[in-house]
Amino acid sequence: MATNAVDETEATEATTDEKAVDTTKSDEVTRTEVPAETAGTKEEGASGVGQGAGAVVSAALGVVSLTGSWLGTVAAARQNLIGQLETAQNAGVAKQIQAVYGDAWQTTALWGGLFAVTALIVGVVVLARPAFGTPGRIQAPWIKSVAWAGVALGVIGLFLAVLKYTGILLSLPSAG
Repeated sequence: MATNAVDETEATEATTDEKAVDTTKSDEVTRTEVPAETAGTKEEGASGVGQGAGAVVSAALGVVSLTGSWLGTVAAARQNLIGQLETAQNAGVAKQIQAVYGDAWQTTALWGGLFAVTALIVGVVVLARPAFGTPGRIQAPWIKSVAWAGVALGVIGLFLAVLKYTGILLSLPSAG
């Protein structure tokens, strides 16, 4: 009886293996057909990734325009050094303050403004992109939200940069 049980088990395994082979063959046919059907879906998804990345870049540039950047800091330090070198020791205090601190402050404001304008442009391009894309394709809501955040941060950053550059916001101290 023990031999009989072993033979039945082997026969069942053989039948299961044959079925597995048959199933595998039908899966291979299905696998070759699936990529042809989903090829269009992958291409459409790629454009959403680019728009999402653009929206995030816009928001990040808007934050940089508000907080400052390494590039702006280096440019301001350079301008500060130039002001120190070009200002004579016998120059008036107002001229020294402007040359050493004022020009550096305006340089920082200028770089903040450039980052803000870049954030605005990237955000507007992301928001306008669906108008030039595939008709009926809807932009993901999170992409719109992040792009609008980038545009808003860019507007605020540009406004603050103009106020800093003109001296309306945190103007230089008077020499008197």
